[in-house]
Amino acid sequence: MAVPAPRTVRTVAAALSAALAATLLATATATATAPARAERQHRRPPHTWTVTEAAHAPGARIALDDTTGALSLAVSRDGRTVIEPSPLGILAQQADLSQGLRFLHRKDRAVDERYRAKSGKRLDRRVRMNETRLSFATAAGARLDLVVRAAADGIAYRYVLPAGYGDVLGETSAFNLPSDAGAWLSTYRVDNEGRFNQYTAATAPTGEYSDQALFATDGGYTLLAESDLTGTYSGARLAHTQGTGTYRVELADSRVHTDGSLTTPWRAMITGDLATVTGSTFTDDLAPASKVADTSWIRPGTALWTWLAGGRTAGQSLGAQEAYVDYAAAHHWPYEAVDSGWYFKKDEWDVTDPDWRTDSWMPQLVDYARAKGVGIIVWIHQRDLDTPEERAEWLPTLERWGVKGVKIDFMNSEAQSMFQWYDTVLAQTAAHHLMVDFHGATLPKGIQRTWPQVMSMEAVGAEEKRTNTAAHLTTLPFTRNVIGSMDFTPGGFQRVGLRPNSDAAEAGLTVAYESGLQMFAGTPESYDQRPLARDFLDQEPAAWDDTRLLAGSPGQEAVLARRSGERWFLGGVYAGAAHTATVPLAVGRGRWLVQTIRDGADGLAQDSQVLHGGDDLRIDVVADGGFAGIACPWHPGVTTCYR
Repeated sequence: MAVPAPRTVRTVAAALSAALAATLLATATATATAPARAERQHRRPPHTWTVTEAAHAPGARIALDDTTGALSLAVSRDGRTVIEPSPLGILAQQADLSQGLRFLHRKDRAVDERYRAKSGKRLDRRVRMNETRLSFATAAGARLDLVVRAAADGIAYRYVLPAGYGDVLGETSAFNLPSDAGAWLSTYRVDNEGRFNQYTAATAPTGEYSDQALFATDGGYTLLAESDLTGTYSGARLAHTQGTGTYRVELADSRVHTDGSLTTPWRAMITGDLATVTGSTFTDDLAPASKVADTSWIRPGTALWTWLAGGRTAGQSLGAQEAYVDYAAAHHWPYEAVDSGWYFKKDEWDVTDPDWRTDSWMPQLVDYARAKGVGIIVWIHQRDLDTPEERAEWLPTLERWGVKGVKIDFMNSEAQSMFQWYDTVLAQTAAHHLMVDFHGATLPKGIQRTWPQVMSMEAVGAEEKRTNTAAHLTTLPFTRNVIGSMDFTPGGFQRVGLRPNSDAAEAGLTVAYESGLQMFAGTPESYDQRPLARDFLDQEPAAWDDTRLLAGSPGQEAVLARRSGERWFLGGVYAGAAHTATVPLAVGRGRWLVQTIRDGADGLAQDSQVLHGGDDLRIDVVADGGFAGIACPWHPGVTTCYR
């Protein structure tokens, strides 16, 4: 037992001697290479995390800079740039959560959901996303969670803050685009009714733009958007300085009031090829599930909108409105929309009379329309629904009369206080079984999934505008209408000289533009003068089983196909010179009877042909023109797609 001991002592002594020599060598080496090591440490790559749904789907790369503690997010697709590294961060009264962050932990989960919508590009939806939650803290202990979701058609992120940090003072969030990226932007307006114009990311003028901005890079197309915006936060817009590709997120409020913890809206990037972007339901998929348990009373449909059809003058009387109801009933249009003026002083009643609502002709009109199978939608100003007392007076009254929906106008604000009003009126219209069409409004930021009674929202430079261009009309399917139903009110055939397109293009808009309440803006006389367009409108539904982009280029052409049952409705709009358009009939295998309406030498003309699925449909298009059509399965004996 005494023999091993000396060996152990000698072994330890040798080890200590070797360690001392190594230490001396390391010290000498460190002294000689200290500057190089410091340089390597300074250049040390940041912490990075990636989130993607599948190999060829868009992927997010989140980075934490080890020097500044600042976060950034970049998006790529198939190895190509979509969004360059862009800053993340949020500023609160009690914490700066845009820098000085250190990583704590990561949590991943899969999101797999199914839901059925009441309107939109398709009724049945499947959601597959991968979600990563990254937790960070500052040196002072302030916490920030960054939640990132990745789907086949987009990337989104949001911030989660615990309670105790006070009001939000702003975000450092931004989107960095390659300077030469194509850009289709709408100058910001509180009613979101700006016209879209084309630039590059860097050449767009200095100013503020709507957050529904479309960009084209070598990674495809990307549409910026928001989802799940409620009264807990403030609406956003994009601020840009000419000469850069940076678009900063600016909030409508300089201070966002916060009680307790906060989860911000999603900042969404819908990305892919143009067909993927156009057909995306990403902003709906990000939103919370429906808060309306029984949706059986919510029925999308087409409507005769009487404002541009004559409602500005003689339309606000019982007799005139009954005539419009008669026309809607004759053409099986399920709704008639009575616009501004019906509840102000007219020759039918006097609102100075305390019993004026009892004396109103609206209940008579509703009864008259009901007997003919037509529902009534009424316009009402937001200022008449902005207090609890007014809502308690109006909404039950309209429900009792049997009104089917309300078209609420002139919110004209993206402030937190207005979104708190939206939260209230959405719950109350659902409780009173009133469908809703918002005008002078915010954008549909996922609202139609959570509150399916919202059939449509304006938030667009629409039919009433006299400054629209054909290029603007061909951009809307790739921008505004991507993110939710759009009440453009197409079909204003009588507005010759006030609209930039042809009659066939105007008919095509009723398909190219999706709206759960598709309000036709024409006069009965204008429809009767164009029987081909009128008969086409008679066929149209307002809820779709599927949507596909057949051909498109923002600002130049947009051809969409929307399916209802076995029939595909086609709508094409173009900007530019007359030409023969070539459109792939990508609606499925088999043989199809295709009936199209185009501009002829003496007015509208109709053509019929039988094509195989995937064949090219060729159609003559006039300058700034378009077409409308229906495709249905063909077999011997089938001569028309009309019912």
